[in-house]
Amino acid sequence: MSLGLIEWKAIVEALLFASGDEGLSLKQLTVVLELEEQEVNDILEELSQSYKGNERGIELVVVAGQYQLTTKKDHAIYLKRLVEAPVNASLSQAALETLAIVAYRQPITRTEIEEIRGVKTERPIQTLVAKILIKEVGRAEGTGRAILYGTTKEFLEYFGLKSIKELPPLPDKENEEYEQEEADLFFEKFNETLEELK
Repeated sequence: MSLGLIEWKAIVEALLFASGDEGLSLKQLTVVLELEEQEVNDILEELSQSYKGNERGIELVVVAGQYQLTTKKDHAIYLKRLVEAPVNASLSQAALETLAIVAYRQPITRTEIEEIRGVKTERPIQTLVAKILIKEVGRAEGTGRAILYGTTKEFLEYFGLKSIKELPPLPDKENEEYEQEEADLFFEKFNETLEELK
């Protein structure tokens, strides 16, 4: 390892933060870092230890072979307060757009959402998961087994829906080259639904 341990820990932390809920496997980390598995394991162990103190609010966990950064359970009461804050007052436009796309297109991967919106969606997805408006509903087939997202029971309850079928239908499109138009349409129709439910 040409860099020092502190630098490697910072790099791995940045990679895990950017990967969001999907996390990164040991193999993915070895490829990106161009290090041996044992070296990456040593970095992960040191990083995990650095989160053990009470002054840290996150921890390193392994879920289905994927390394992820997550909030500590000790702080659940405060996270619950955040989740219970009024949705329409605390969600950004990016989060609302992402929520609309998930609602209409579920189950859907983060990559598919980004193809529709044309921008990265890690933070909006993290926000929506934290507020229990969307959740992991499965894994996509193929390389990487990307997380599939769908709406939750809390989403239906908040918007007063008995089922997702009560969302207003989207008009059919004849051609497939309309990602940005589709994103705008999702958001427009979703906003109309919000207004109707207020």
